[in-house]
Amino acid sequence: MQAVKIHGAGGVEVLEIVEAPTPAPGPEQVRIKVAAAGLNRADCLQRRGFYPAPAGAPPDIPGLEFSGTVDSVGAGADWAVGDRVMGITGGGAMATHLLAHTRMLMRIPDSLSLDQAAAVPEVFLTAYDAMMIQGGLDVGQTVLIHAVGSGVGTAAIQLARAAGARSIGTSRSADKLERCTKLGLDAGVVADDQMAFDAEPDLILDLIGGKYLDVNVRTIKPKGRIIVVGLLGGTHAGLDLGVLLRKRVSITGTVLRSRPLEEKATVTQLFAQRVVPLFESGALVPVIDDVLPMTDIREAHARMETNQTFGKLVLSWDTN
Repeated sequence: MQAVKIHGAGGVEVLEIVEAPTPAPGPEQVRIKVAAAGLNRADCLQRRGFYPAPAGAPPDIPGLEFSGTVDSVGAGADWAVGDRVMGITGGGAMATHLLAHTRMLMRIPDSLSLDQAAAVPEVFLTAYDAMMIQGGLDVGQTVLIHAVGSGVGTAAIQLARAAGARSIGTSRSADKLERCTKLGLDAGVVADDQMAFDAEPDLILDLIGGKYLDVNVRTIKPKGRIIVVGLLGGTHAGLDLGVLLRKRVSITGTVLRSRPLEEKATVTQLFAQRVVPLFESGALVPVIDDVLPMTDIREAHARMETNQTFGKLVLSWDTN
């Protein structure tokens, strides 16, 4: 098989497409012929040496989400050769073949192409798990989404709308905020040190971290929930604990990649039952900035690190 390989920590020059052994599925495993993979911030961090793959995932083949067709089935796996599937993985998605546990796969709706499906699993699962399962967002509530023009942000807007909730988003780009309104964002705020909001949110989905923590606690409703998903703004923050106590705020940190298989499989199956049908109906759509051939992997990493993309970058093994 072919695979993107990371040759040591560094810039985009450490990425190369190489030949690698094609794996064989074991019990309850499925081998997927990968059509496309979504690019994520975690891939860039892994390339730079800051986010190693979890145990059991290839240490030098990146990729956290994929789409493709079932190529081979191990004992006890309930899929058939030729089934169109998508899913998340701890690593290795940027290869022409990938092994996945049978419960980590989701059927691709007929309405989505394989390239479109590659833009769904990581961002929509992350947003759904953080906002709906852990954050408990409900009808009539308000969610504040930081970095709303990101892949997770654009997914969260749509999930909030589908749940009957109101969404407020922040971005450093007024253009991204305008584009987000077309996805259902109710209000946008340009991110700066003077950010102010016209409503106290019930829930905050924070993809920035750092100094945003203090803003979050001051902004959230009493007894509100803050879910920290990303740390683009840094890993350390100051906080007025008095405000935290008075408001009785809950703060939760979350990550999908390093969770045990059973936890990830449970989230995946809930998502398959409750959310995937919304893609078939058109209530949810993958937001794609561009689809590039996998041979342009270096260009894709460079583009993501400019912070100018809106939605997902997808790398395809066959763009025809």
